[in-house]
Amino acid sequence: MTTSPHRPPGPGAAPRIGLLGSYGGYNIGDEAILQCVLGCLRGHRPEARLIVFSRDAEHTRAHQPMADEVVPWEGVPHKQVTDVLAGLDLLVLGGGGILYDGEARRYLKLVRAAQTHGVRTFAYAVGAGPLHESDDREAVRTVLADMDEVVVRDQESRLVLEEVGVERDLVVTADPALLLPPEPFTAEMMRQEGVPAHARLVGMSVREPGRAAEKLDEGDYHALLADVADFLVRRLDAHVVFMPMERHDVRHAHAVLSRMTAPDRGRILHSAYTPGQVLGLMSHLDLVVGMRLHFLIFAAVSGLPVLPLPYAGKVFDFARRLGAPALVGVAREQVGLLLAEVDRLWDEFPQRRVDLGSRVRELRELAAETCARCGALLDDMDRRAGRAVPPRTGTADREDGDRDGEGSEGRAEPSSPAGDAVASAGETAGGEAAAGSYGPELLGTAAEGGAAGGAGRDV
Repeated sequence: MTTSPHRPPGPGAAPRIGLLGSYGGYNIGDEAILQCVLGCLRGHRPEARLIVFSRDAEHTRAHQPMADEVVPWEGVPHKQVTDVLAGLDLLVLGGGGILYDGEARRYLKLVRAAQTHGVRTFAYAVGAGPLHESDDREAVRTVLADMDEVVVRDQESRLVLEEVGVERDLVVTADPALLLPPEPFTAEMMRQEGVPAHARLVGMSVREPGRAAEKLDEGDYHALLADVADFLVRRLDAHVVFMPMERHDVRHAHAVLSRMTAPDRGRILHSAYTPGQVLGLMSHLDLVVGMRLHFLIFAAVSGLPVLPLPYAGKVFDFARRLGAPALVGVAREQVGLLLAEVDRLWDEFPQRRVDLGSRVRELRELAAETCARCGALLDDMDRRAGRAVPPRTGTADREDGDRDGEGSEGRAEPSSPAGDAVASAGETAGGEAAAGSYGPELLGTAAEGGAAGGAGRDV
Protein backbone atom coordinates (compact mmCIF):
# COMPACT_ATOMS: atom_id res chain seq x y z
CA MET A 1 0.00 0.00 0.00
CA THR A 2 1.29 3.47 -0.85
CA THR A 3 1.10 6.38 1.52
CA SER A 4 0.08 9.94 0.77
CA PRO A 5 2.69 12.72 0.69
CA HIS A 6 3.31 14.28 4.09
CA ARG A 7 1.22 17.37 4.58
CA PRO A 8 2.66 19.96 7.01
CA PRO A 9 0.35 21.79 9.42
CA GLY A 10 -0.61 25.35 8.57
CA PRO A 11 1.89 28.12 9.33
CA GLY A 12 0.16 29.31 12.49
CA ALA A 13 -1.42 26.04 13.64
CA ALA A 14 -0.35 24.20 16.76
CA PRO A 15 0.64 20.63 15.85
CA ARG A 16 -1.84 17.85 16.59
CA ILE A 17 0.09 14.87 17.92
CA GLY A 18 -1.50 11.48 18.55
CA LEU A 19 -0.19 8.81 20.91
CA LEU A 20 -1.10 5.17 20.34
CA GLY A 21 -0.19 2.38 22.73
CA SER A 22 -1.58 -0.02 25.30
CA TYR A 23 -2.99 2.86 27.30
CA GLY A 24 -6.04 2.95 29.53
CA GLY A 25 -5.01 1.71 32.97
CA TYR A 26 -4.52 -1.96 32.20
CA ASN A 27 -0.86 -1.96 33.28
CA ILE A 28 1.11 0.40 35.52
CA GLY A 29 4.17 0.14 33.29
CA ASP A 30 2.24 1.27 30.21
CA GLU A 31 0.77 4.20 32.14
CA ALA A 32 4.29 5.19 33.24
CA ILE A 33 5.38 5.16 29.60
CA LEU A 34 2.43 7.31 28.56
CA GLN A 35 3.18 9.88 31.26
CA CYS A 36 6.81 10.11 30.12
CA VAL A 37 5.99 10.36 26.40
CA LEU A 38 3.41 13.06 27.09
CA GLY A 39 6.03 14.92 29.12
CA CYS A 40 8.53 14.63 26.29
CA LEU A 41 6.12 16.00 23.70
CA ARG A 42 4.93 18.79 25.97
CA GLY A 43 8.54 19.75 26.59
CA HIS A 44 9.27 20.01 22.87
CA ARG A 45 5.96 21.64 21.87
CA PRO A 46 4.13 23.25 24.82
CA GLU A 47 1.42 24.53 22.47
CA ALA A 48 0.73 21.16 20.79
CA ARG A 49 -2.62 19.42 21.10
CA LEU A 50 -1.81 15.96 22.49
CA ILE A 51 -4.38 13.31 21.62
CA VAL A 52 -4.21 9.89 23.29
CA PHE A 53 -5.81 6.85 21.67
CA SER A 54 -6.88 4.80 24.67
CA ARG A 55 -8.36 1.38 25.39
CA ASP A 56 -10.23 2.96 28.31
CA ALA A 57 -10.85 6.62 27.56
CA GLU A 58 -12.42 7.43 30.92
CA HIS A 59 -9.42 6.11 32.82
CA THR A 60 -7.00 8.07 30.65
CA ARG A 61 -9.00 11.29 31.02
CA ALA A 62 -8.97 10.86 34.79
CA HIS A 63 -5.30 9.95 35.19
CA GLN A 64 -3.33 11.70 32.43
CA PRO A 65 -3.79 15.47 32.85
CA MET A 66 -1.24 16.30 30.14
CA ALA A 67 -3.52 14.79 27.48
CA ASP A 68 -5.66 17.43 25.75
CA GLU A 69 -8.00 14.90 24.15
CA VAL A 70 -8.65 11.17 24.61
CA VAL A 71 -10.09 9.01 21.83
CA PRO A 72 -11.34 5.45 22.39
CA TRP A 73 -10.20 3.04 19.69
CA GLU A 74 -11.61 -0.31 20.80
CA GLY A 75 -15.29 -1.16 20.39
CA VAL A 76 -16.05 1.94 18.31
CA PRO A 77 -16.68 2.37 14.55
CA HIS A 78 -13.40 2.34 12.62
CA LYS A 79 -14.30 5.55 10.76
CA GLN A 80 -14.67 7.38 14.05
CA VAL A 81 -11.02 6.62 14.80
CA THR A 82 -9.67 7.17 11.28
CA ASP A 83 -11.32 10.59 11.10
CA VAL A 84 -9.25 11.66 14.11
CA LEU A 85 -6.12 10.04 12.68
CA ALA A 86 -6.57 11.95 9.42
CA GLY A 87 -6.45 15.26 11.29
CA LEU A 88 -3.11 14.59 12.98
CA ASP A 89 0.27 16.01 12.06
CA LEU A 90 2.22 13.28 13.85
CA LEU A 91 1.27 9.87 15.25
CA VAL A 92 3.57 8.46 17.94
CA LEU A 93 3.39 4.67 18.28
CA GLY A 94 4.32 3.37 21.71
CA GLY A 95 6.34 3.02 23.66
CA GLY A 96 6.22 -0.34 25.29
CA GLY A 97 5.85 -3.92 24.15
CA ILE A 98 3.00 -3.71 21.65
CA LEU A 99 4.40 -5.47 18.58
CA TYR A 100 3.61 -9.09 19.36
CA ASP A 101 1.36 -11.84 18.05
CA GLY A 102 -2.31 -10.92 17.95
CA GLU A 103 -1.73 -7.27 18.82
CA ALA A 104 0.81 -5.88 16.35
CA ARG A 105 -1.66 -6.00 13.44
CA ARG A 106 -4.26 -4.05 15.44
CA TYR A 107 -1.94 -1.17 16.30
CA LEU A 108 -0.32 -1.07 12.88
CA LYS A 109 -3.69 -0.96 11.13
CA LEU A 110 -4.17 2.46 12.73
CA VAL A 111 -0.62 3.52 11.90
CA ARG A 112 -1.22 2.58 8.27
CA ALA A 113 -4.48 4.54 8.25
CA ALA A 114 -2.56 7.61 9.46
CA GLN A 115 0.13 7.11 6.82
CA THR A 116 -2.45 6.95 4.01
CA HIS A 117 -3.57 10.45 5.06
CA GLY A 118 -0.03 11.85 4.95
CA VAL A 119 0.50 11.83 8.72
CA ARG A 120 4.11 11.55 9.91
CA THR A 121 4.69 8.49 12.12
CA PHE A 122 7.31 7.76 14.80
CA ALA A 123 7.84 4.52 16.79
CA TYR A 124 8.79 5.60 20.32
CA ALA A 125 11.00 2.96 22.02
CA VAL A 126 8.67 0.08 21.20
CA GLY A 127 9.19 -3.53 22.22
CA ALA A 128 8.71 -6.42 19.81
CA GLY A 129 8.12 -10.17 20.07
CA PRO A 130 7.11 -12.85 19.98
CA LEU A 131 6.13 -12.52 16.32
CA HIS A 132 5.22 -15.84 14.72
CA GLU A 133 1.79 -15.22 13.18
CA SER A 134 1.89 -14.35 9.48
CA ASP A 135 -0.59 -11.43 9.68
CA ASP A 136 1.42 -9.72 12.40
CA ARG A 137 4.73 -10.32 10.67
CA GLU A 138 3.40 -8.87 7.41
CA ALA A 139 2.00 -5.81 9.16
CA VAL A 140 5.29 -5.20 10.97
CA ARG A 141 7.32 -5.62 7.76
CA THR A 142 5.23 -3.28 5.65
CA VAL A 143 4.08 -0.56 8.04
CA LEU A 144 7.38 -0.02 9.85
CA ALA A 145 9.09 0.39 6.48
CA ASP A 146 7.07 3.58 5.88
CA MET A 147 7.51 5.17 9.32
CA ASP A 148 9.68 8.26 9.64
CA GLU A 149 11.79 6.63 12.34
CA VAL A 150 11.63 3.40 14.32
CA VAL A 151 13.17 3.41 17.80
CA VAL A 152 13.13 0.20 19.84
CA ARG A 153 13.78 -0.08 23.55
CA ASP A 154 16.21 -3.03 23.53
CA GLN A 155 18.44 -5.20 21.38
CA GLU A 156 16.04 -8.12 21.68
CA SER A 157 13.36 -6.11 19.88
CA ARG A 158 15.75 -5.14 17.11
CA LEU A 159 16.68 -8.80 16.58
CA VAL A 160 13.01 -9.79 16.44
CA LEU A 161 12.23 -7.11 13.85
CA GLU A 162 15.24 -8.03 11.74
CA GLU A 163 14.19 -11.68 11.80
CA VAL A 164 10.71 -10.69 10.66
CA GLY A 165 12.29 -8.98 7.66
CA VAL A 166 12.23 -5.29 8.59
CA GLU A 167 14.84 -3.73 6.30
CA ARG A 168 15.48 -0.25 7.60
CA ASP A 169 17.53 1.52 10.26
CA LEU A 170 16.43 0.60 13.77
CA VAL A 171 17.66 2.76 16.66
CA VAL A 172 18.10 1.08 20.05
CA THR A 173 17.58 3.27 23.13
CA ALA A 174 15.85 2.31 26.41
CA ASP A 175 12.43 2.19 28.04
CA PRO A 176 10.75 5.62 28.43
CA ALA A 177 9.67 4.82 32.01
CA LEU A 178 13.29 5.17 33.14
CA LEU A 179 12.53 8.92 33.21
CA LEU A 180 9.43 8.71 35.41
CA PRO A 181 9.48 11.11 38.41
CA PRO A 182 8.53 9.62 41.80
CA GLU A 183 5.51 10.56 43.88
CA PRO A 184 5.28 10.10 47.65
CA PHE A 185 4.27 6.70 48.99
CA THR A 186 3.65 7.75 52.56
CA ALA A 187 4.01 5.93 55.85
CA GLU A 188 0.23 6.22 56.21
CA MET A 189 -0.26 4.44 52.89
CA MET A 190 2.03 1.67 54.13
CA ARG A 191 0.06 1.43 57.37
CA GLN A 192 -3.25 1.19 55.52
CA GLU A 193 -1.85 -1.72 53.51
CA GLY A 194 -0.84 -3.52 56.69
CA VAL A 195 2.89 -3.31 56.01
CA PRO A 196 4.84 -3.19 59.28
CA ALA A 197 6.84 -0.07 60.03
CA HIS A 198 10.61 -0.26 60.58
CA ALA A 199 10.81 -3.79 59.16
CA ARG A 200 13.17 -4.95 56.45
CA LEU A 201 11.08 -5.20 53.29
CA VAL A 202 11.52 -7.19 50.10
CA GLY A 203 9.44 -6.19 47.08
CA MET A 204 8.17 -8.94 44.82
CA SER A 205 6.40 -8.82 41.46
CA VAL A 206 4.65 -11.78 39.84
CA ARG A 207 2.60 -11.94 36.66
CA GLU A 208 0.14 -14.12 34.77
CA PRO A 209 1.48 -16.25 31.90
CA GLY A 210 -0.41 -14.44 29.12
CA ARG A 211 0.74 -14.15 25.51
CA ALA A 212 4.02 -12.52 26.48
CA ALA A 213 4.94 -15.46 28.75
CA GLU A 214 3.15 -18.46 27.30
CA LYS A 215 5.84 -20.94 28.35
CA LEU A 216 5.46 -20.24 32.06
CA ASP A 217 4.14 -23.15 34.11
CA GLU A 218 1.97 -21.60 36.81
CA GLY A 219 2.52 -24.26 39.44
CA ASP A 220 6.27 -24.23 38.94
CA TYR A 221 6.81 -20.53 39.18
CA HIS A 222 4.34 -20.08 42.05
CA ALA A 223 6.30 -22.69 44.03
CA LEU A 224 9.63 -21.18 42.98
CA LEU A 225 8.67 -17.69 44.14
CA ALA A 226 7.24 -19.04 47.39
CA ASP A 227 10.60 -20.72 48.06
CA VAL A 228 12.40 -17.46 47.34
CA ALA A 229 10.05 -15.48 49.59
CA ASP A 230 10.47 -17.94 52.46
CA PHE A 231 14.26 -17.85 52.04
CA LEU A 232 14.29 -14.05 52.25
CA VAL A 233 12.05 -14.10 55.32
CA ARG A 234 14.53 -16.41 57.05
CA ARG A 235 17.77 -14.98 55.66
CA LEU A 236 16.98 -11.30 56.15
CA ASP A 237 14.29 -11.44 58.82
CA ALA A 238 12.20 -9.62 56.20
CA HIS A 239 8.59 -9.10 55.23
CA VAL A 240 7.63 -9.59 51.58
CA VAL A 241 5.51 -6.95 49.83
CA PHE A 242 3.76 -8.05 46.62
CA MET A 243 3.02 -5.21 44.20
CA PRO A 244 0.52 -6.10 41.43
CA MET A 245 1.33 -4.15 38.27
CA GLU A 246 -2.00 -5.07 36.69
CA ARG A 247 -5.17 -6.64 38.03
CA HIS A 248 -4.39 -10.20 36.90
CA ASP A 249 -1.26 -10.16 39.05
CA VAL A 250 -3.32 -10.18 42.23
CA ARG A 251 -4.44 -13.80 41.81
CA HIS A 252 -0.88 -14.95 41.19
CA ALA A 253 0.41 -13.05 44.21
CA HIS A 254 -2.19 -14.83 46.34
CA ALA A 255 -1.09 -18.15 44.85
CA VAL A 256 2.52 -17.50 45.83
CA LEU A 257 1.55 -16.30 49.29
CA SER A 258 -0.57 -19.43 49.86
CA ARG A 259 2.46 -21.64 49.12
CA MET A 260 4.75 -19.85 51.58
CA THR A 261 5.58 -21.55 54.86
CA ALA A 262 5.50 -18.09 56.47
CA PRO A 263 2.47 -16.43 54.82
CA ASP A 264 2.07 -14.11 57.81
CA ARG A 265 5.24 -12.36 56.65
CA GLY A 266 3.74 -11.42 53.28
CA ARG A 267 1.46 -8.56 52.23
CA ILE A 268 -0.27 -7.95 48.90
CA LEU A 269 -0.94 -4.29 48.12
CA HIS A 270 -4.58 -3.94 47.05
CA SER A 271 -5.18 -0.21 46.56
CA ALA A 272 -4.87 1.50 43.18
CA TYR A 273 -1.66 3.50 42.78
CA THR A 274 -0.22 5.79 40.14
CA PRO A 275 3.05 4.83 38.44
CA GLY A 276 4.81 7.59 40.35
CA GLN A 277 3.52 6.23 43.65
CA VAL A 278 4.78 2.74 42.81
CA LEU A 279 8.16 4.31 42.09
CA GLY A 280 7.85 6.11 45.44
CA LEU A 281 7.14 2.77 47.14
CA MET A 282 10.71 1.77 46.34
CA SER A 283 11.96 4.21 48.99
CA HIS A 284 10.59 1.79 51.62
CA LEU A 285 12.14 -1.39 50.20
CA ASP A 286 15.52 -3.01 50.75
CA LEU A 287 15.63 -5.50 47.87
CA VAL A 288 13.47 -6.42 44.89
CA VAL A 289 12.82 -9.76 43.17
CA GLY A 290 10.50 -9.60 40.23
CA MET A 291 9.11 -10.62 36.89
CA ARG A 292 7.40 -7.42 35.72
CA LEU A 293 9.81 -5.28 33.70
CA HIS A 294 8.68 -1.92 35.03
CA PHE A 295 8.76 -3.05 38.65
CA LEU A 296 12.41 -3.92 38.02
CA ILE A 297 13.02 -0.60 36.27
CA PHE A 298 11.56 1.34 39.19
CA ALA A 299 13.75 -0.58 41.64
CA ALA A 300 16.91 -0.05 39.61
CA VAL A 301 16.23 3.68 39.19
CA SER A 302 15.81 3.87 42.97
CA GLY A 303 19.20 2.27 43.59
CA LEU A 304 17.95 -1.02 45.01
CA PRO A 305 19.54 -4.45 44.62
CA VAL A 306 17.49 -6.15 41.91
CA LEU A 307 17.09 -9.81 40.98
CA PRO A 308 15.17 -10.14 37.70
CA LEU A 309 13.24 -13.35 37.05
CA PRO A 310 13.38 -13.53 33.25
CA TYR A 311 10.29 -14.92 31.54
CA ALA A 312 10.79 -13.08 28.23
CA GLY A 313 13.51 -11.46 26.14
CA LYS A 314 12.78 -7.95 27.40
CA VAL A 315 13.60 -8.97 30.99
CA PHE A 316 16.74 -10.85 29.90
CA ASP A 317 17.86 -7.76 27.99
CA PHE A 318 17.22 -5.42 30.93
CA ALA A 319 19.09 -7.73 33.31
CA ARG A 320 22.04 -7.80 30.92
CA ARG A 321 22.16 -4.02 30.59
CA LEU A 322 21.83 -3.63 34.34
CA GLY A 323 24.63 -6.10 35.08
CA ALA A 324 22.18 -7.99 37.31
CA PRO A 325 22.25 -11.76 37.76
CA ALA A 326 19.78 -13.40 35.38
CA LEU A 327 18.70 -17.02 35.24
CA VAL A 328 17.85 -18.74 31.98
CA GLY A 329 14.17 -18.92 32.90
CA VAL A 330 11.64 -19.32 35.69
CA ALA A 331 11.40 -23.01 36.60
CA ARG A 332 11.16 -24.93 39.89
CA GLU A 333 14.31 -26.92 39.27
CA GLN A 334 16.29 -23.68 39.38
CA VAL A 335 15.38 -22.92 42.97
CA GLY A 336 18.85 -23.74 44.33
CA LEU A 337 20.58 -21.49 41.80
CA LEU A 338 18.08 -18.70 42.40
CA LEU A 339 18.52 -18.79 46.18
CA ALA A 340 22.29 -18.70 45.75
CA GLU A 341 21.99 -15.68 43.43
CA VAL A 342 19.73 -13.71 45.76
CA ASP A 343 22.02 -14.52 48.70
CA ARG A 344 25.07 -13.29 46.79
CA LEU A 345 23.20 -10.21 45.52
CA TRP A 346 22.43 -9.17 49.08
CA ASP A 347 25.96 -9.74 50.35
CA GLU A 348 27.75 -8.11 47.41
CA PHE A 349 25.48 -5.16 46.74
CA PRO A 350 27.57 -2.59 48.67
CA GLN A 351 30.34 -3.26 46.14
CA ARG A 352 27.93 -3.33 43.16
CA ARG A 353 26.10 -0.12 44.04
CA VAL A 354 28.39 2.26 42.14
CA ASP A 355 28.29 0.10 39.01
CA LEU A 356 24.49 -0.05 39.18
CA GLY A 357 24.30 3.74 39.39
CA SER A 358 26.52 4.14 36.35
CA ARG A 359 24.54 1.63 34.30
CA VAL A 360 21.21 3.20 35.20
CA ARG A 361 22.49 6.66 34.27
CA GLU A 362 23.46 5.33 30.84
CA LEU A 363 20.02 3.80 30.37
CA ARG A 364 18.32 7.04 31.36
CA GLU A 365 20.44 8.95 28.86
CA LEU A 366 19.33 6.52 26.17
CA ALA A 367 15.70 6.97 27.20
CA ALA A 368 16.18 10.72 26.79
CA GLU A 369 17.63 10.13 23.32
CA THR A 370 14.27 8.77 22.12
CA CYS A 371 12.68 12.04 23.17
CA ALA A 372 15.39 14.02 21.38
CA ARG A 373 14.84 12.08 18.16
CA CYS A 374 11.11 12.69 18.31
CA GLY A 375 11.85 16.38 18.84
CA ALA A 376 14.10 16.36 15.78
CA LEU A 377 11.20 15.04 13.69
CA LEU A 378 8.98 17.83 15.00
CA ASP A 379 11.69 20.34 14.06
CA ASP A 380 11.83 18.89 10.55
CA MET A 381 8.07 19.26 10.28
CA ASP A 382 8.37 22.92 11.32
CA ARG A 383 11.09 23.60 8.76
CA ARG A 384 9.04 22.04 5.99
CA ALA A 385 6.08 24.20 7.01
CA GLY A 386 8.22 27.35 7.02
CA ARG A 387 7.87 27.88 10.76
CA ALA A 388 10.63 28.89 13.17
CA VAL A 389 12.13 25.93 15.00
CA PRO A 390 11.92 26.37 18.80
CA PRO A 391 15.28 26.45 20.62
CA ARG A 392 16.34 23.20 22.22
CA THR A 393 18.77 22.24 24.97
CA GLY A 394 20.62 19.16 26.16
CA THR A 395 20.07 15.98 24.19
CA ALA A 396 17.73 17.67 21.74
CA ASP A 397 20.57 20.00 20.67
CA ARG A 398 22.62 17.32 18.96
CA GLU A 399 23.50 17.77 15.32
CA ASP A 400 21.23 16.05 12.83
CA GLY A 401 24.30 14.42 11.37
CA ASP A 402 24.65 12.41 14.55
CA ARG A 403 21.27 10.78 13.91
CA ASP A 404 22.54 8.14 11.54
CA GLY A 405 19.89 5.53 12.35
CA GLU A 406 22.25 3.16 14.14
CA GLY A 407 21.76 1.99 17.71
CA SER A 408 23.80 4.43 19.76
CA GLU A 409 23.99 3.22 23.31
CA GLY A 410 25.70 5.73 25.54
CA ARG A 411 25.80 8.68 23.11
CA ALA A 412 22.93 10.81 24.40
CA GLU A 413 23.44 13.77 26.68
CA PRO A 414 22.02 13.41 30.19
CA SER A 415 19.31 16.07 29.89
CA SER A 416 16.52 16.74 27.44
CA PRO A 417 13.31 18.69 27.06
CA ALA A 418 11.54 15.52 28.13
CA GLY A 419 13.50 15.51 31.36
CA ASP A 420 12.58 19.13 32.08
CA ALA A 421 8.91 18.62 31.22
CA VAL A 422 8.40 15.35 33.05
CA ALA A 423 10.38 16.51 36.06
CA SER A 424 8.33 19.68 36.40
CA ALA A 425 5.13 17.69 35.96
CA GLY A 426 6.09 15.27 38.72
CA GLU A 427 7.84 17.43 41.29
CA THR A 428 6.88 16.68 44.87
CA ALA A 429 7.48 18.97 47.80
CA GLY A 430 9.06 17.27 50.75
CA GLY A 431 7.62 13.86 49.79
CA GLU A 432 8.80 10.55 51.15
CA ALA A 433 9.62 9.19 47.70
CA ALA A 434 13.21 8.85 46.55
CA ALA A 435 13.89 12.43 45.53
CA GLY A 436 17.11 11.51 43.75
CA SER A 437 15.58 8.93 41.44
CA TYR A 438 14.49 11.22 38.61
CA GLY A 439 17.36 13.36 37.41
CA PRO A 440 20.42 11.62 35.98
CA GLU A 441 22.63 13.99 37.91
CA LEU A 442 21.03 12.86 41.19
CA LEU A 443 20.61 9.22 40.37
CA GLY A 444 24.21 8.44 41.16
CA THR A 445 23.65 9.65 44.70
CA ALA A 446 20.65 7.35 45.08
CA ALA A 447 22.35 4.29 43.69
CA GLU A 448 25.49 4.90 45.69
CA GLY A 449 23.74 4.85 49.03
CA GLY A 450 22.20 8.29 49.36
CA ALA A 451 18.52 9.09 49.61
CA ALA A 452 16.95 6.34 47.54
CA GLY A 453 15.19 3.83 49.66
CA GLY A 454 16.57 0.60 51.10
CA ALA A 455 19.86 0.94 49.27
CA GLY A 456 20.75 3.66 51.77
CA ARG A 457 20.05 1.39 54.73
CA ASP A 458 22.14 -1.47 56.08
CA VAL A 459 22.71 -3.92 53.24
